Amino acid sequence: MDLFKKCYDFTRADEVKATGCYPYFRAIEENEGPVVSIEGRKIIMAGSNNYLGLTAHPKVKEAAIEAVKKYGTGCSGSRYLTGTLDLHIELEERLAKFFQKDAVLLFSTGYMAGQGIIPTLAHRGEYVVSDKDNHASIWAGNFMAKGATVDLVRYKHIDFDDCERVLEKLPLDKPKLLVSDGVFSTGGEIVDLPRLVEIKKKYNCRLLIDDAHSVGVIGKGGRGTGSEFDLVDEVDLQMGTFSKTFASLGGFVAGDAKVIDYLKHSSSALIFAASPTPASVAAALAALDILEAEPERVAQLIANANRVRTGLKEAGFTVLPGRTGIVPVIVGDDELAFAMWRKLFDAGVFVNVFISPGVPPGRQMMRTSFMSTHKNEHLDKIIETFIKVGKELNLIQ
Repeated sequence: MDLFKKCYDFTRADEVKATGCYPYFRAIEENEGPVVSIEGRKIIMAGSNNYLGLTAHPKVKEAAIEAVKKYGTGCSGSRYLTGTLDLHIELEERLAKFFQKDAVLLFSTGYMAGQGIIPTLAHRGEYVVSDKDNHASIWAGNFMAKGATVDLVRYKHIDFDDCERVLEKLPLDKPKLLVSDGVFSTGGEIVDLPRLVEIKKKYNCRLLIDDAHSVGVIGKGGRGTGSEFDLVDEVDLQMGTFSKTFASLGGFVAGDAKVIDYLKHSSSALIFAASPTPASVAAALAALDILEAEPERVAQLIANANRVRTGLKEAGFTVLPGRTGIVPVIVGDDELAFAMWRKLFDAGVFVNVFISPGVPPGRQMMRTSFMSTHKNEHLDKIIETFIKVGKELNLIQ
């Protein structure tokens, strides 16, 4: 059998394209934050993870430009060899101070951070215990660790009784890494960190929290999940990305200095990968400056998301509960989800479509997310458009 047979047999994307409702890989021609240009039209963006609206901030753009002028477009090497700039070290030190951790290590992408941390720390005869709905980057790291004969154990999504049931079966004296998203990327739920910390202590685990969707969203001044619950010291490793709040590209992990030093000298995803570009690091530094100087952006983000969350619930939509920048609207069917996306898009609103198997059957959704820079007129237009389309598709009365 030909290795490529599965590729030639894959027709799902073509089938959706034929309906005119294909929502993926849409080219953005101009990005002003809350409003973008797609296919020559101005569209309200209600699907970006640009939580604080900093990708279009003049200071962030200027920092990236100046970094290119000084350092060039790339580092031409890994951090381990010729790819470390003083910018990298500055950002690591600034982030360590911001997150109240000993040290930070940068990765080239947030996705690579999971692959760089988990299989580097978990070895043969040790365990990784992970929420089944953790982000794909976590699962990539989990499966890389499993390939090295680490025992990988999953527990039901935010079901901590099941987490304990799983851990009770494992040897208490064996090393274990307990892994969870802080804010889950699909549904926007916030992990019950106090309960997770109790479990960590009871079963002798180390705890890794992925704060990709938490930084700039929850915690004091947007510092993430540990800060949200006053449990910063109980989170052994805090992982995150620059592609959301920090308006750039890259990833990081924060923790004890000795652990970070071990990762720095042992992680294949760091040693054998090109280092983050000067523009990316400078942009993230500028975004951190703004976050520290203007923490009110975090409150504005949540107020904006709550305005839409409340409006859609009052209109009769099934909206998953939450208090982050993510507002998921359940549609419950793949074809209905595609049709709704098309109608919203035609009316000038862009959202993300999540279908099975990315979400369980019956949980297909319009996954909306918001920015601190959305104005009330943007938010009200989104609500009005959802209501109009929802009535046309008989999702609401």
